[in-house]
Amino acid sequence: MEKSTDIEEASLLDMVFSWSFSDIRNKNLYKDKMKRIPEVFSSTTDYTSAFKIPLAEETREGVCSGMESVGHAPACEISNINQASNPLQCYISTRKITGFSVAHYEPKPGDLIVISVRKPRRIEDLNDQLSGKPIILALVVRPITTTDDSDKTQFQLSREVDPELLSRLANKRVRLFATYLVNLTPNLRIWEALNPYPQGFSMDLALKVLKPNFHTAEDCSICVSVGNFVAVDSRVRGEIEPFKLDKSQKAAVLSVHLMRRCTHQKDSVKLIWGPPGTGKTKTAASLLFSLLKSRCRTLVCAPTNIAVLQVAKRLMGLLLQSEYITYGLGDVLLFGNRERMKVDDHDELLNVFLDNRAEVLSTCLSPTTGWTHSLISMIALLEDPEKEYKLYLQNRGGSSLLSWLSSWIWKPQVKDSEILSLEEFLKERFYSNDEHLAFLTKNLYTNLPTSFITLDVVKKMIRLLDLLKELREARARIDHDQIFRIKKIEILKILNSLPKQFFHPILSCSGIPDTQLIKDFCLQNSYLIFCTASSAVKMKTTLAPVEMLVIDEAAQLKECESLIPFQVPGLKNVVLIGDEKQLPAMVQSKVAGYADFGRSLFERLAKLGKKKHLLKIQYRMHPSISLFPNKEFYGKQIIDAPNVKEKAYCKRFLQGDMYGTYSFINVRGEENFDKGYSPRNLVEAAVVNEIVAKLFKGYCTSGQKVSVGIISPYKGQVGLIQEQIGKKYAKYKDTGFSVSVRSVDGFQGGEEDVIIISSVRSNENGEIGFLSNHQRTNAALTRARYCLWVVGNGTTLTNSRSVWMKLVISAKNRGCFYNAEKDKDLNRAMTAGTDVAESLSGKLSGIKLRDGYGDSSSVSRPEGEKKVP
Repeated sequence: MEKSTDIEEASLLDMVFSWSFSDIRNKNLYKDKMKRIPEVFSSTTDYTSAFKIPLAEETREGVCSGMESVGHAPACEISNINQASNPLQCYISTRKITGFSVAHYEPKPGDLIVISVRKPRRIEDLNDQLSGKPIILALVVRPITTTDDSDKTQFQLSREVDPELLSRLANKRVRLFATYLVNLTPNLRIWEALNPYPQGFSMDLALKVLKPNFHTAEDCSICVSVGNFVAVDSRVRGEIEPFKLDKSQKAAVLSVHLMRRCTHQKDSVKLIWGPPGTGKTKTAASLLFSLLKSRCRTLVCAPTNIAVLQVAKRLMGLLLQSEYITYGLGDVLLFGNRERMKVDDHDELLNVFLDNRAEVLSTCLSPTTGWTHSLISMIALLEDPEKEYKLYLQNRGGSSLLSWLSSWIWKPQVKDSEILSLEEFLKERFYSNDEHLAFLTKNLYTNLPTSFITLDVVKKMIRLLDLLKELREARARIDHDQIFRIKKIEILKILNSLPKQFFHPILSCSGIPDTQLIKDFCLQNSYLIFCTASSAVKMKTTLAPVEMLVIDEAAQLKECESLIPFQVPGLKNVVLIGDEKQLPAMVQSKVAGYADFGRSLFERLAKLGKKKHLLKIQYRMHPSISLFPNKEFYGKQIIDAPNVKEKAYCKRFLQGDMYGTYSFINVRGEENFDKGYSPRNLVEAAVVNEIVAKLFKGYCTSGQKVSVGIISPYKGQVGLIQEQIGKKYAKYKDTGFSVSVRSVDGFQGGEEDVIIISSVRSNENGEIGFLSNHQRTNAALTRARYCLWVVGNGTTLTNSRSVWMKLVISAKNRGCFYNAEKDKDLNRAMTAGTDVAESLSGKLSGIKLRDGYGDSSSVSRPEGEKKVP
């Protein structure tokens, strides 16, 4: 394939397929074309074009990263290739690889793989494998089932497979392997959003953020003058009153409803600023609850599956407090990849997950076993049991010689199945069908949108379930017959009052419910729809327009990716909830990172002066922990809630001033690295390990429960500490002692009782790499509830002249700076760690440690770093 030269005309996949092996490895491939993404744009063309080269570069870096890890990547063997009429498309059958200890690869749509004649062990193995010709890349299109019922996968190829190679494969004279590189689905969807079809999706909302004007008042003066403000305020306040929101949280929710009702102002975007511990998720869930009550059709997105699940679970907690149990959940929908979302680990979400809902409704709509059939059958049984009994006798007796012979032959085997009396028949038939009827009843009012099933009907259904349950519980009682006669009258009355069907059955040509049509029905009739921003592409074709878009963790979503949900038809308003002072979106490419590719729309609008509704009260951190980040990152705008000021919130897990609520523990270690470029500090790791051991000892002695989080900005240090701690404490998690070791990115949004930070860097020059980044530092310092202990080299951090210098100085001024050697246990651990470090120094002396930028998957521009012009 010829290399695509015009980036405006080429598809992203064409560009990927046009890259040579050296292009993929060339980190400067787009450097000369890269321009910093501006803060304002003159047109939609300028807007979409600004992201294309950075996206192409980020994609190249992702493919390159996959190739660099190819030796450990999942792989499979190709057993057969069938070419389609288009030579660049084919159908491939795969099987597990024999003779290699490698994870088995199962193709999934959007995966980019490399085809090779040898299982690659390192990136160099991919070059010139196929007779000196370019490597073959392939994109997984979809799995298919062929006419012979064999499973195959459709692929799109970067170049045609040589006929000779196909022949050798067919004759088993060569082995071919498919190795996973990266999934391109998110980037392909972004590229599609940057290239909307001329007759396609609306860019109206995007136009409002190109060059926004923030000089208008936040609240519309016309709405206030005519009383709209009061009317909306009163109603919404009543709906959210049970959630006990503070003043700033309520104001944020109310502002969204005012924006929705206002038709006078052009401002269609609201920013809700949620610093750590201020109840951002609680506020988001309360807002969504009120929008649901207002029957505002809303799309709820977040950058990751984890973030989507978090806000969905919080909303479910509010909805399940309803007196009508699960009624109303049919208005809420969650969709996405079941495996990646790990939905089955969250029981509370199964009722709203699209795949589950479609399966359940398919059962309820079945012509033979569904609601209509079951309802009519039960009514017939209770209204005219004699008629049903006669049919039963006819079926039991039979009239033909064959029936008589059959009954005579099998008589010894069926001596326990005598013919039932009418009374016995009625009860036996009733109790053999009541549970299925109860299943259908509950699942209908749980899964149907409220526009198809009224509250009056649901109340009758709930009463029906109560009666069925009472009868089952009374089955063993002496007076059961009398209870049954009484209850069946009320049951029959309810059954006759219920609809035979709630909407026209969605059936396929074969007469069975069509799952895809049911999914479309659910998507079109739900009021709250949850998915990742990337998956929102599936909402572009929905027939029912969406009025509101709410993006949670919006500061972690690349602006170009937010264009995907922005193009959903019908959108009038957008709410962005996040905190640009914490971690931005993940960007792998340094070149794209310098161009502000990871910047979110939330951050750009905030920088341009867009007003943010600040959630002002933090409920997580002890005041001694919140003091520094509040001053350094939030200009002292955050107020400590009463709960964190209480005496009971000041918890002691270890004796000694060093282990108070906040401390900097000075360790003179030595940075080095092993198996890569990520810095490690063995002395710090030893100190952290010893502190955890002391905490565990304290837990065993006092029984005081404690959750411990260990954070390091470097993967090498995270891996080292994980290796040392292992599963030592895993079995105590359920009894009250847990330890979690993660990177800063991994802890974003999380919190623990005690947080221990290992800063790693230890050198004379004060070089700390991306550790100096304010967003990364803020995220690390705001995870603890009761105790925050920072372990690091005070001298190195002071010499860095960064935010970490301020942190060390602050700790000294507050009397919270401690030398680790003053604790005899830590001193002993430091000595042991130093011995190990010195034994490694000889092996590592010839290797220069790279700057920290290359270590993390999230690249941010450090303070003072030169931007791309």
